[in-house]
Parts: sequence; structure tokens; C-alpha cells
Amino acid sequence: MVKHQPLQVYEKQVFVSFVTGIYGCRWKRYQRSHDDSSKWECTWTAMLFSSFLLLLFWAYFWLVAHNDYNQFNCSIHSNPSLFTCVYLSCLQSTAPFLHLGALAVFTALGWLVAGYVVRRERSNFQVMVLLIYVLLLLLIYLAPLTFRCPCVMNSHSLAPRPEIIGRRGAPMLAPENTMVSFNRALQQGVSSLQADVTISEDGVPFLMRDDTLRRTTDVGKVFPSRQHDDASSFNWTDLRALNAGQWFLESDPYWTADSLSAKERGRAGNQTVCPLVEMLRLAARANRSALLNVRRPPPQHPRHRSWFMDTLWVIQRSGIPQKRVTWTPDTDRGRVRGLQQAADEMLSLEEMRQRGVSSLTLHYSKASHRELQEYLANNVSVTVYPVNEAWLYSLLWCSGVPSVSSDAPQDLRKVPYPIWLMSQSAYCFIWITSDLVSIAVVLVIFSFQKWKMSGMQNYNPEHIMLSAVTRRASRDVNVMKEKLIFSGTTEDLSLNLENGYARRNDTFMALY
Repeated sequence: MVKHQPLQVYEKQVFVSFVTGIYGCRWKRYQRSHDDSSKWECTWTAMLFSSFLLLLFWAYFWLVAHNDYNQFNCSIHSNPSLFTCVYLSCLQSTAPFLHLGALAVFTALGWLVAGYVVRRERSNFQVMVLLIYVLLLLLIYLAPLTFRCPCVMNSHSLAPRPEIIGRRGAPMLAPENTMVSFNRALQQGVSSLQADVTISEDGVPFLMRDDTLRRTTDVGKVFPSRQHDDASSFNWTDLRALNAGQWFLESDPYWTADSLSAKERGRAGNQTVCPLVEMLRLAARANRSALLNVRRPPPQHPRHRSWFMDTLWVIQRSGIPQKRVTWTPDTDRGRVRGLQQAADEMLSLEEMRQRGVSSLTLHYSKASHRELQEYLANNVSVTVYPVNEAWLYSLLWCSGVPSVSSDAPQDLRKVPYPIWLMSQSAYCFIWITSDLVSIAVVLVIFSFQKWKMSGMQNYNPEHIMLSAVTRRASRDVNVMKEKLIFSGTTEDLSLNLENGYARRNDTFMALY
């Protein structure tokens, strides 16, 4: 029995096979070569890299949009510049972590850049690639100089925990602007209740967010011909006939309806349109404040001129102290000096003094850290809305915001401390250390690639086979296809070949 000794022994290089297969569809070992990449391979790699970047972009986009995903698309459609503002707000919280991630990626990318740059053949494109890589590295190393992260601060400078306002109650747990929603908000420990107020045709202030009743009531079933009419065109008798809770169970806008018990689902499904006076009485009994966003009726409405007095009369009749009611409409402020005056837009300090405004209610995309600090330094109270995610709540906490308006008070109450807080000295230490480690790793990578390239020879497989008899035998080479394992000397190889030829002749003669 003839024992054959393998000429080659291969290592399993799973990662290398994966990379070469993804890069140029070279899944087999014999397909690998040191040839220059084709245009198709470069195009395919660019497509893969672009797809990966797009995936990261959308993942980060969802992190930002998830705070207000129900209204995010509408807001971006009406105001495209809002997209940039929202991203910049999120970067204030995530910039230090994105910096470390970018540093790790570009440091690892040095292996590919070094392998291309240290080739024996020289070209202008190699120099350009090296310069671009070094420039990008420098930009990443110095990027923290441009960061303004509110959570990079000493813990003893942290402001008190922001109070949470129930925006339309607790709309993730019950139908918005209904009594059950406000009760659930109070159960979550909110400090105030925020509501959207509309005036009915007969002068009754009621709670409704939209201009029409289609989304949050069954007006399409009760009054099919009026489902597109303005909500203020209905009288109070018609409004009380509508169901304002069943839509929440059917559409499940926040994917939370399934978590409700049978009793909670029954209560939610039987809600009616809530009058303003009931919400204010609930706030008064619970010793809570109320933040009112009143929508003025259209010019053809019978209460267009008297809507102000209708609302003020309901506030007085509810029994809630006027100092606990915040008034946001920029109308007739002189007649409601007993109420807390707030504006829902950015105003200068001088304009605030002229209008008698003492607080602001701002969208989180407009609340930059610098402007917030300016307002707070001048004793202006700021409420930011909507704040539904822990990262945004933590960011505003570090910025010193006294209160936030949220659709998810049940989630924010579980945030006892900012999700991350770091002192300036600790952050500088991490920044400088990571930069130094990156520089060291890049230098090692380039040195190793240069050493590896200087000792590498370009082999032709046919040349290897033809010159094999003149080489010295080597028993410990086991990885490359070009490095063969021989047993014996050249003379033994020749003798074995002659003996094999003789044995084949004897076998051939015996058969005949």
C-alpha cells in the first residue's frame, strides 16, 4: 500500500474567505491573488459600504424620531429645517459616543490604507489616499473641541430633577384629552396637566387637539355628513353624543392598548368628549396646575369675539386657583394678569417684558443649550415639549430645564438620574487617551504592513513547480499554496520518479 504525503496543508481562514468573498466574490482559496481590484469589485465594495452607512443613518434617525414619531413626519413636512435642529439636539447627547465609534472605525481602516500605500509601485493616487486618511484622522482627533455636551459637568452642579407635565394626560395609557387619561397621568405623579382647548358653537370650552373630530371620535358614524367640519362648529349637545375612546383601542397609536386590563379597556372605550371645567376641577382636587393651549375659533364662528370670556368664566367656575393656571394664547394678556403668562415661541427678553410673559413653552428642537442657559440666567421658566425618551429627558435635566411636557410620564418617572453624566476632567482623560491609543495602533499597523511588504516576494505558480527540484527541502511550511512540503532530497525525488516509472511498466507487462 502506497502512502501518499500531501503536498500542501492549508489553514482554515474563515474571516479572510468572508472578506474576499464579500469584496470580490472570491470565495475559494485559489481565487485569491494580489492583482489590482477590478472596477466591478470597487463598485460592489462602494455599494456595500454605502448601504452600511445608510443603515447606521436610519438607526440613528429612529433614535431621534422615536421621541415624537407620531408627529415627526408631519413636522418635517411642514418645516424641513426642523430635521437639522432635531439631529443637532440629539448630537448634544450622543456626540462623545459617536466620536469613540468613529475613532475605532478609522483606526481599523488604517489596515486597508496601509496595505495599499506601502506597495512597491508608487503613484500619486497612493499619496492622495494617505493624505485624505491622515486629514480625516486629525479631524476626528480634534472633534471634541467643537462639542457642547450639557452632560459633561460636575455632579454637584446638576440642577434639580425636571417636573413632568402630563401632555393631554397620559395618552400612551388612555385616550388623549379624556378624564381617564388625566387620572392616569395623576397616578404617575405629574406636577401639572396640559390640555388643548376648543370652543364649541354654543360657547362651551372642551378638550380637542385636532381641528376636526375624525381622528379621536366616532363622528363618522354619528354625523357622517359633518365629519370634515371644524370641531368648533358642533354644539355641546352634539359633542356629548360622541364616543372619544373607542378609537384608541382600535388604532392603538402607541402600541400599548394590548397591555391594558379588561377593566381599563372598558373605561377607555366609554369615554366622551371632555369639557374644560371637569379637567380643571380634577386638577384643583389633586392640587395640581393646568397648562392651557386655547385655539381661537375661526372668524365666522359665533363665539369668535367672546371665546376669551367663555374660557375665563370656566376657569373661575372650576374653583382652581388662578396662579395654578398657565395661559399661553397671546391675546388679552392684560385681562388675565392673575394667570401665569407663558408664550409658545422664542422671544427676546425685552419682548417678554413688554408682553408680561414669565415663562416659555418650547419645542425640544428649538431649545438649544445656549439659549436655555440665557433664559434660566434671567429667571425665565422654560417648559420643553414633547419629551418622551430618557436620553432627551437626561439632556434637558443637565441643561437645567425646570419642567418638561410628556406623553409618557410613566416612562420618565423611572429615570431617577441622567442616563450618563461625566466630569470635564474625566472626559478629557478619555478623549486624550483614546487619541493616543489610536495613534499608536495606526503607527504599528503601518510599520507591520511595510515590514510585511518588504519581505514578500511575488511568486508565479509555474515557476515554483519548475524550480522545485533545486530548492532545499522544508518540512515546517504549511500555509501558503506556493510553499510546498518535500520529503527527501532532489536525488530521492528523481529515484522515486524512476522507480514509479519502472513499476508502471512491470504492471503493464503483467496485464498482457
